[in-house]
Amino acid sequence: MVIAVDAMGGDRGPEAIVAGALAAAPQVAGEVILVGPAERIPALLPTGRALPGNLRVVDAPQVIGMGEDPGRAVRSKPDSSLAVCVNLVRDGEADAAVSAGNSGAFMFLAQLRLRKVSGLQRSAIAAPFPGLGGQRILIDAGANMDCRPLHLAQFGLMGSVYAEHALGRQDPRVGLLNIGEESSKGDELTRTAHKLLKAAPVNFIGNIEGNHVFDEGVDVIVADGFAGNVVLKIAEGMGQFIFSMVRQEFKRDWRARLGGILVRAGLRRVRALGDYEAYGGALLLGVNGICVVCHGRSSARALENAVLVAQQAVAGQVLDHLAEGLERLAAAVGSEEAVIATSA
Repeated sequence: MVIAVDAMGGDRGPEAIVAGALAAAPQVAGEVILVGPAERIPALLPTGRALPGNLRVVDAPQVIGMGEDPGRAVRSKPDSSLAVCVNLVRDGEADAAVSAGNSGAFMFLAQLRLRKVSGLQRSAIAAPFPGLGGQRILIDAGANMDCRPLHLAQFGLMGSVYAEHALGRQDPRVGLLNIGEESSKGDELTRTAHKLLKAAPVNFIGNIEGNHVFDEGVDVIVADGFAGNVVLKIAEGMGQFIFSMVRQEFKRDWRARLGGILVRAGLRRVRALGDYEAYGGALLLGVNGICVVCHGRSSARALENAVLVAQQAVAGQVLDHLAEGLERLAAAVGSEEAVIATSA
């Protein structure tokens, strides 16, 4: 396999990206391509030690900044590192693209140049989400603000395929984010989506409320992009808030400090469960190519793990299984109107 990495994206500069790609390369069963200005990248590579034999550089003279307007930047910079990464996937010269750069421009380029998988209405971001029993997938985590019920059903199918074939989950359990467990709860979107998911070829366990997203009983959480992104950001913020408060408590007096010393190792393990650097990046599912969208503030470690996420998705043949799954979904649910009529 070949994985293209946008060497110029991210808040921490190309140094962190290049370092992460260097760390990931020996773990990749194939080739890693660093994409960026050919005159700049050599200066970022370490001297005095041999570079991984499966690492090479592809020139891309332009750079899209983190704050640039995605549409305008894509049109005015056809040879940007982001554009060249996506073009490598489109032209069959790479199996996956990884970037911590301008996420809006990345998704715009991916949907424009790679196109959607046949039969799919919307692509979606499948973000890793912590919880009891390990990682699960939250889809959509921010790509689609306004959704129809069939979109959510397709998100559930995509999340299920990803969880099974890239993460190794057998018969992944799919839950629909809602305000109650009963199928009658929620707005028209979630009530209709519930019917579609119930008919879909996935292991649908029903509605899941916000206070159960961390439970062991779910592998894929389905939501529209607005609600999904809010849940993701609240979870990140809550984790930071809890550990800040715990830190303050352990500084209160000598007894608290002693207690902190005794539980320090356990707290570090708990914190690691919600560490975005350990998860690497989120998959943009639904386009004809593996695209891993990384956090803008990704460190070298986060980028390294993002490359490994791309490798998992390529090795698991997620795109092939996704195309097959969408055909089964179309055969199972037909149209939204038909499902509503037969289940009324």
